[in-house]
Amino acid sequence: MPTSISADTKDALTREIPQAAHCRAALLAGLSCYGANGDRTTFVTHRNSIARLFWSLLDDRKAYPIQTRAATRLAHLPTFAIDVPPALQTTPPKPVHKCDRIAEIRAAFLACGSLAAGTHGYHLEFVLPDEALAERLTWMLRSTGRAPKRTTRKKRHVLYYKDFEAIVDVLTVIGAFPAVLHLEDVRALRETKNRIHRLVNTEAANLERAAAAAAAQRGVIEYLENAYGLAQLSPSLREIAELRLAYPDESLAELGSRCAPPISKPAVSSRLGALARLAGRLRSGRGAGK
Repeated sequence: MPTSISADTKDALTREIPQAAHCRAALLAGLSCYGANGDRTTFVTHRNSIARLFWSLLDDRKAYPIQTRAATRLAHLPTFAIDVPPALQTTPPKPVHKCDRIAEIRAAFLACGSLAAGTHGYHLEFVLPDEALAERLTWMLRSTGRAPKRTTRKKRHVLYYKDFEAIVDVLTVIGAFPAVLHLEDVRALRETKNRIHRLVNTEAANLERAAAAAAAQRGVIEYLENAYGLAQLSPSLREIAELRLAYPDESLAELGSRCAPPISKPAVSSRLGALARLAGRLRSGRGAGK
């Protein structure tokens, strides 16, 4: 069976059995509540680990064996079914103790929840068959401090989270710590990639601007060479003009390092600016004088 972060998280949670009897009872009741079929007589799941968890929590395990059904055309996965004892076929009262509410939320995730961390972001959802269960689980989740968003999909009620911090909080509450670490790794990797992309894009833009500026500087110098003659320039201006023509792709700092003696980047910019002003005067017919 192919694995995913959702499947791996569920498998890990099934191995964490509550020690307190009332928490185990809340977990079993929650699995029956959120994972049973429409008439609440059969618990159904596609994961063997969840079926074994449900079965292990029953008092009379011999009377309720795990039944394996063939994969359906839609799910492409085998189905595991267990008859639900009559005492678990009705919705229990809302748990009073916080630990029991947490056990029920864990059961809801195992029975009808899913977790994803794809290219479009993070997503945790619970798909409920009716509004009453959706209201009940909303109350449970809100009691932990993270109220879910809500929508409908194919006549089913969906409670969901897309905010990273909210998802991490819910997973932490139900004890899905490996999933939390995995999500933190995914987020760190994404942030690193995004920073690299931003740096690359910034550097590419800087190089493009520098190339455009260098091309414009060469155009000015070539105009001066034809219309005025570089020999008539002052030694400092002639030096930077010749260097720019000789090294068309170098930065201002690199051109400055080639001067004798070397000059700073602002000094190179100042000299190139003086050449541009001279070319402007020549083009306007005002001559080379000030």
